[in-house]
Amino acid sequence: MSFGRDLQLERERRGITLEAVAEGTKVSSRHLRALEADDAENMPGGVFNRGMVRSYCRFLNLPEEEWLERFSGTDRPAPEPDLAEFAENVKRSRVPGPPNMRGRWLVAALLLVILGGAGYASWKYVIRPRLGAPLSTVPVDSRPTR
Repeated sequence: MSFGRDLQLERERRGITLEAVAEGTKVSSRHLRALEADDAENMPGGVFNRGMVRSYCRFLNLPEEEWLERFSGTDRPAPEPDLAEFAENVKRSRVPGPPNMRGRWLVAALLLVILGGAGYASWKYVIRPRLGAPLSTVPVDSRPTR
């Protein structure tokens, strides 16, 4: 007999519905049906499958390790490829484009112009008026004569 069928028979022998298992384990009934049908394509995959089997066994009070060993021994598709290897392959397959240096220089120059304008405006309208007017505001030639 298959792993999934044995699991289903254990559940039915205890008189527990699949919906009760789904509610008690917080695993979708769709995934539990796939587990009982040995339908690996409709299961979440990776470590999630083992966690699902573990939760199912806990809910039914089955010996987890024994069932996990049986689950691992069943015919499953090849494990998912290593994600680090996948990322390296993607990195190798990318075609590097020329860096857009002209655009970067234009952005840098624009930022300098904006910063210079902001500095000048703050000097003219904020800092200089706070310094006060020059000491002699009256021209020398306009002094009254005797």
